[in-house]
Amino acid sequence: MNIHFIAIGGSAMHNLALALHHKGYSITGSDDTIHEPSKSRLAAKGLLPKKMGWFPEKITQNLDAIVLGMHAKENNPELIKAQELGLKIYSYPEFLYEQSKDKTRVVIGGSHGKTTITSMILHVMNYHNIEVDYMVGAQLEGFDTMVHLTSDNEFIVLEGDEYLSSPIDRRPKFHLYKPHIALISGIAWDHINVFPTFENYIKQFTIFIDSILHGGMLVYFSRDSLLKEMVEKSKNAIKKYAYSSIPHTIENGITYVLSDVGRIPLQIFGKHNMQNLAGAQWICQLMGVDKNDFLEAIGSFGGASKRLEKLAENSSSVLFKDFAHSPSKVQATVNAVKSQYPERKLLACLELHTYSSLNAEFLKDYRQTLDQADQAVVFYSPHAVSIKGLDEVTEKQIKDAFQKENLIVFTNPKNFQEYLFKQDFNNTSLLMMSSGNYGGLDLSKLALHFR
Repeated sequence: MNIHFIAIGGSAMHNLALALHHKGYSITGSDDTIHEPSKSRLAAKGLLPKKMGWFPEKITQNLDAIVLGMHAKENNPELIKAQELGLKIYSYPEFLYEQSKDKTRVVIGGSHGKTTITSMILHVMNYHNIEVDYMVGAQLEGFDTMVHLTSDNEFIVLEGDEYLSSPIDRRPKFHLYKPHIALISGIAWDHINVFPTFENYIKQFTIFIDSILHGGMLVYFSRDSLLKEMVEKSKNAIKKYAYSSIPHTIENGITYVLSDVGRIPLQIFGKHNMQNLAGAQWICQLMGVDKNDFLEAIGSFGGASKRLEKLAENSSSVLFKDFAHSPSKVQATVNAVKSQYPERKLLACLELHTYSSLNAEFLKDYRQTLDQADQAVVFYSPHAVSIKGLDEVTEKQIKDAFQKENLIVFTNPKNFQEYLFKQDFNNTSLLMMSSGNYGGLDLSKLALHFR
């Protein structure tokens, strides 16, 4: 097949392009800007566009399909040309479904934890040499790409994002996969630029539950009362399996799983990760891996990229970075680090970077999320607020929203960085939370203070 990617440089898009290239498809693509590591990875396979920009002349009747990325706009000249020619245009999730029609589809959904749970499942499968197709939202150790597609594997494991499918398809991605086996890790309002009310947001999960094929299976986090109620009310003819948390204990900064075969030390920690483990264990069992084989494998799981990722550590201090940005994720991450190192000072730094976090009304949901930090810092860029077309957010609004005593707020990247590099990190856990880059902060330079 000849397939053209409009906006090939995105994290998900370029991985799908690489996976299809590996499968033997003929791949072309365009984008107006491509950053690393996408640029180098595409170039290594001869898929990097020769020029940046949009070129309608690339769109011809010789193409079997177009894959349209979210970075493109509705008035994209290549998209318009494809529509004029009547070519088949797929969103990213639509194309994944087409590639997996003859497979058992396992979809991991939820407002938080889905990348980590998907990563745990893939780690266990890889450990036991069980070949599966997959799509996951982070680069995993031991895996070449974030997408892997074959003609032969029985299972495909898909991270089920609730964000929109494409500029011309406003359905959430996870509505398109039609899973045989699904998991929902919990529901906490997110993506308010797309789902302006909580009721509209939770409706997407009801639709997802109803999209599970009849006779299929749903694993869900039972301590989320809203989710539990939704699952119990569903009339879909599926089997339902509840989970909570895997038995564990913490000793000397190490978390151990308590099992029938003894205590198993983990590389990961935190209440939310113990919940993620319980969900992943259920899914692996439904895919044919028993409990003891799961526990044997999970001890070597180091975590998903950017999810409580340890950047540096010495005998008295540690530096973590985390992708946390929504209120529930921020609170879970802060609490996890404090529980793991209760005797150390916790300095938690959060960048408000997403549409939701920079929305003045949504800010109130961050109340008490940083309470377990001994010192908390919030950084945001007024320029980012302006670019996103949002109303101005003031320092007072942020302090009023978080309700955290002695909260420090920075809007100038230079001042924020100067503050960080002046700190004494002895007996300290430093937690850096953001889906951005703190206005250009060099984390590798910061890591030198922890070695």
